[in-house]
Amino acid sequence: MAKKNDKNVYYGTGKRKTSVARVHLVSGTGKVTVNGKDVREYFPYETLVMDLMQPLVLTNTQEIFDVVADVHGGGFSGQTGAIRLGITRALLEYDKTTDSASENSFRKPLKAAGFITRDARKKERKKPGLKKARRAPQFSKR
Repeated sequence: MAKKNDKNVYYGTGKRKTSVARVHLVSGTGKVTVNGKDVREYFPYETLVMDLMQPLVLTNTQEIFDVVADVHGGGFSGQTGAIRLGITRALLEYDKTTDSASENSFRKPLKAAGFITRDARKKERKKPGLKKARRAPQFSKR
């Protein structure tokens, strides 16, 4: 586990649906760990792993950082989205600390890909008199 006071550790928090992820980017070789397990062992589908890695692939930093993520709540899809947002925020923190010119900034491509915006959609609550949030009981004339 990475220590916060280390020099080359960048932190980001991501949320999606009911999932919350704490993500640390550590200087390394591209190893991704989720809740102490390898990412391919933790997530059952390769598409989820690809979705999670998108910010690193877009900024071409997948070989530079090891990702250590602690995530809880929700299902696989929500957890993947939370980790992706956490990685994006950690990359932006890394980008702030490096003295790169503004045209080499990570922010513009990440924003264009829609990774910086937090997806605020959550499950709508059930309403009284309805079967689900919006599904009404079947109408019967007689």
